[in-house]
Amino acid sequence: MKKQLNIEYASIHAAYWMFYGVISSFASVFLLAQNYSNSQIGMILAAANILAVVLQPLAADLADRSARFSLIGITQILTILMMILTVGMFVLKGKSSALSMVFILLIAWHTVLHPLFNSLNFRLRESGIHINFGAARSMGSLAYSILVAILGSLVEKYGVQVLPISGELVLILLLTSLVFIKRHFVKARELFASDGEAAAKREPKKNAEGTEQTINLFQFVKRNRIFFVMNIGVIGLYFSNSILNNYMMQIVADVGGSSQDMGRILSLMAFLEIPTLVLFDWLHKKLSYPLMLKIASIGYTVKIVMCFLAKSVAMIFAAQFLQLASFALFLPAMVHYIDEIMSKGEAVKGQALFTTMITVTTVLSSLTGGVILDHYGAKTLTLTASAATAAGSVLVIAAVDRAGKKG
Repeated sequence: MKKQLNIEYASIHAAYWMFYGVISSFASVFLLAQNYSNSQIGMILAAANILAVVLQPLAADLADRSARFSLIGITQILTILMMILTVGMFVLKGKSSALSMVFILLIAWHTVLHPLFNSLNFRLRESGIHINFGAARSMGSLAYSILVAILGSLVEKYGVQVLPISGELVLILLLTSLVFIKRHFVKARELFASDGEAAAKREPKKNAEGTEQTINLFQFVKRNRIFFVMNIGVIGLYFSNSILNNYMMQIVADVGGSSQDMGRILSLMAFLEIPTLVLFDWLHKKLSYPLMLKIASIGYTVKIVMCFLAKSVAMIFAAQFLQLASFALFLPAMVHYIDEIMSKGEAVKGQALFTTMITVTTVLSSLTGGVILDHYGAKTLTLTASAATAAGSVLVIAAVDRAGKKG
């Protein structure tokens, strides 16, 4: 049962990040083929992420408080809706308001799934089975790296209609994984419930009245002010990450590189996530979650500063090795850290706030990055990102040891 749940949870992450490759990484390729301009594509991506910011806390609130819909049930509904919308990529030809709305909803709903899947890890633990989040997330990075490489060749040979076909296949994989994991989770929970001693050890956190804590969003922010401030720091940290993902071509070209160099750098970034994610449980035996977050914050800052100082493609390549101690470390540490400091009634909201801040960063980097590049160049962009990341690092390091305190 333990092995099955871990494999199924890993397949969920693999499918999630493969669909990200289809709908986000290849968004410009598909929409340009439908006669959209670059500015129109930017507006669609920004609108999608703004909508996701609105929807994420609502979905988290529903998952925390609803007696009718389970967390897995909500993710299944969203997956089915995305399958229906993906059909629109087949049917709708050329630039249109309908196709724009299809993309906005697909990207927004896909983004909403992220904190729900992170929280699913800890709901599965209620069955008494340890889920290796780092290993599962590493399968997402591996699957993404392989798929985007294959898609590049397929789109070149057969055209952009390969993308919705691939999207539907990936969503079928995701829905199938969710069906199986729900079935095995129910069985495991029944077995776990029969073990009274184990159940007592893992009894959910309760309030003074002896009931599980369920609070609304306003109460959550009020009770977790320092955690909220810490997440403002996340905006700074992820600003540089988003800038490198969105504008790597311009950054590489500024030091004499080519699109081939850019592809190799992005591929290296994805593969370097895997060792840290796979070994995360082992690392946690050596390091606490707060210490990991501090190390990763410094890693983010050094990485973007190296890109700012780079005078060659080789130095940008060298900077990417800090992915091991930045994004690859920060993501799983933050997910586990939130679960560690939050009560059950707050956990999904905590994950949603973290993911919302990442989404806010994506919007900010999309809207400001292009403007800075057009008016001031790549060096000014990486300098701005360095300043934002350094400021974010200071906030995270200052708040991480105190964020678990209420008020």
